[in-house]
Amino acid sequence: MRLFPRILLILSALAITGCTTTMPRHAVHEELVTPYQLDSGDRVRVIVFDQADLSNTYIVDKAGFISMPLVGNIPARGLTTADIEQNVAAKLRNGYLRDPDVSVEIDRYRPFFAMGEVNSAGQYPYVAGMTVQAGVAIAGGFTPRADKALIDVTRSMDGVVETARLRPTDPLMPGDTISVRQRIF
Repeated sequence: MRLFPRILLILSALAITGCTTTMPRHAVHEELVTPYQLDSGDRVRVIVFDQADLSNTYIVDKAGFISMPLVGNIPARGLTTADIEQNVAAKLRNGYLRDPDVSVEIDRYRPFFAMGEVNSAGQYPYVAGMTVQAGVAIAGGFTPRADKALIDVTRSMDGVVETARLRPTDPLMPGDTISVRQRIF
């Protein structure tokens, strides 16, 4: 009879572990060396040299576009800042400016989210170079019931939403959702 509770505990642990899909470990760090792809909520600064009226900050809307004067909507979701520079310059060359010089940089990243066993669940501004541990700290740290070993991070990678169990030192990306589970004992 003493064996039954142990078997039940092991099966429960296996069931909990199997609830998340895992992205490959290399994929977690791969995003650090690939160019950043924009998505809804990011804010970019577009500078058109010698054109003060066109230079401004623009937010990537829910549909994945930025809206600029003269040229209208420019696709941004899934593109890099270099891609946006080329697209804006091409649209401005089409009847507005002879040889536009365009620069695009990230003004503010989209927020990350923290939920579960953190002291202040919610949405927080992302800062470049953040780790999972820094994200939990910004959310007020762990509650007394938190399982510090089970930190799930949900991330959209190439249009696919995946969840992985990450270490506190692993990188956090804009738009990620940190989910801290409650410990069993």
